[in-house]
Amino acid sequence: MSSLYQRLKGQNPEVRRKPGPDTERTSAQNRTTAHAELKARIQGQLINELDTAAIVRSGPLSEDEQNTIYSRIVDLLSEEQGVGPLDREEIARSLFAEIVGFGPIQNLLDDESVSEVMINGKDQVYVERGGRLQTTGIKFGSDLEVMHIIEKIVTPLGRRIDESSPMVDARLPDGSRVNAVIPPLSLRGPILTVRKFSKEPLQIDDLIKYNTLSRPMAVFLAACVRARLNVFVSGGTGSGKTTTLNVLSSFIPSDERIVTIEDAAELQLHQDHVVSLETRPTNLEGRGEISVRHLVRNALRMRPDRIVVGEVRSGEALDMLQAMNTGHDGSLTTGHANSPRDMLSRLETMVLMAGMELPIKAIREQVASAVDLIVHQSRMRDGTRKITYITEVQGMESDVILLQDVFVFKQTGVNQDGKVLGQHMPTGVVPKFIDRIEVSGVHLPPDIFMGERG
Repeated sequence: MSSLYQRLKGQNPEVRRKPGPDTERTSAQNRTTAHAELKARIQGQLINELDTAAIVRSGPLSEDEQNTIYSRIVDLLSEEQGVGPLDREEIARSLFAEIVGFGPIQNLLDDESVSEVMINGKDQVYVERGGRLQTTGIKFGSDLEVMHIIEKIVTPLGRRIDESSPMVDARLPDGSRVNAVIPPLSLRGPILTVRKFSKEPLQIDDLIKYNTLSRPMAVFLAACVRARLNVFVSGGTGSGKTTTLNVLSSFIPSDERIVTIEDAAELQLHQDHVVSLETRPTNLEGRGEISVRHLVRNALRMRPDRIVVGEVRSGEALDMLQAMNTGHDGSLTTGHANSPRDMLSRLETMVLMAGMELPIKAIREQVASAVDLIVHQSRMRDGTRKITYITEVQGMESDVILLQDVFVFKQTGVNQDGKVLGQHMPTGVVPKFIDRIEVSGVHLPPDIFMGERG
C-alpha cells in the first residue's frame, strides 16, 4: 500500500516525471542552438564551394543552378550524424533560403496572401494580409542577419547602405518595392519594408469584385482615360493608388506611345508601345542623381502621346502641369492627399517647391486648367481599399478652384465583424466635360450618373 501511495504521489525515484515547461524550453533551446551551429558549419562549406558573394552579385539564379545548390545542401546534411529526416529537411530549406533567397522572410515573400512584409529590427516581423497587420513570430539571430538580407537586395542594384548612407529605396527582381533604414537613423536596428509586387496585375473586374469601385464608376473612368482627360489619383499611403493607376493605364489605346516615369518601376502596362523610365539615386561620390523632374522634362522630348508618372511629390508637379497644359492630354499620375481638395492644396505646395516664385492665383489657374479629374482612394478601417470620390475639377471662380463630386462612397456603418458597410453611388451631377467624352467617340449610358445606385 505504501509503495502504491508513493508512486501515485510521484515520490518513487523509479517513476519518470513528465517534463515540465522549463525542461521542454531548455530542450528546444538546445535543439535550436545545435541547428544553428550545424547551419553555420555547412554554410561555411557552401560559401567556399559556391562563392555565394558572386551569386548575389550576378542576380537571380536559373532553376538548374538552384537545384544544384539545394542538392549539395542535402548531400552535406546527409553526412551529419544524429540529424533526423524532418530536421534535415527543415535545415535544408532554411539554408537554401538564406543562400539563394532572403532567409526567414522568403516564405512570406512567396506567400501570395501577404501584401507587405515589415521587419522592425531582429525581434519583430509583421505582415499585411487582407489589409490587416499580423505578427509572424519570426525572429532573427542578430541585426547582422537582417543587414545581410538588406545588402543582398541592394548590392545587385548598385546601391549601398551604410552609416554614411543609412536609408535606401530599391526593388526585388520581381518588382516588389523595398525600403531599408539602418542605425543611426533607426533606433531599434535595421528596418526593412517590402511592398510586394503582384505577379498578375489586377484588372478592373478585380477591383469591382473587391468592391473598390462600382461597375458604373469603372465604365466612367475607362471613358475618361480614352477621351484623354488628365487624371490624378490621390490617397494616403497604402491606399492602392498605384494599383488603380495601373488599371487606369490599361484603358489607354494600344496605338499610342506611352512614357512611364517612376521612382521604382511598378507599373505593368500591356500595350506594345511603352517606354519605361526610372529615377537614379546619387552614386558613391554623391553625384549622378536623376530625379522624376529630370525624367518628366526629358519625356517631353520623346514624342509621348501619354505621360504616366508613378507619383508626384515635389517640384516635378510644375513640369507635369505644364505638360498637361501644352498638348499632352491624357496624362495620369498619383499623389499623397487626404481628399480631392487636399490634393489641390498639395499640388500648390509642390509647385512652389520647384523654386518658381509664382502667385498663388497663377498656380491655381494652372492646376484648374490642367487637371480634369481626381480619383480619391482610401484604406478603410477594415483594411479594404475603396475609391471614395471621383471628383471633377470644373475651373476657377474668383480665387477658388471649383470641385464637383461625380461618384462617392457612402459608408452606412460597420458590421459585427468590423467590416465596413456602404455603397458607391452617383451624385446625380453630369460632369461638364461630358461633351469631350462624346466627341472622342466614347458613348456613356444616359443613366450612368442618375441610374441604379452602387
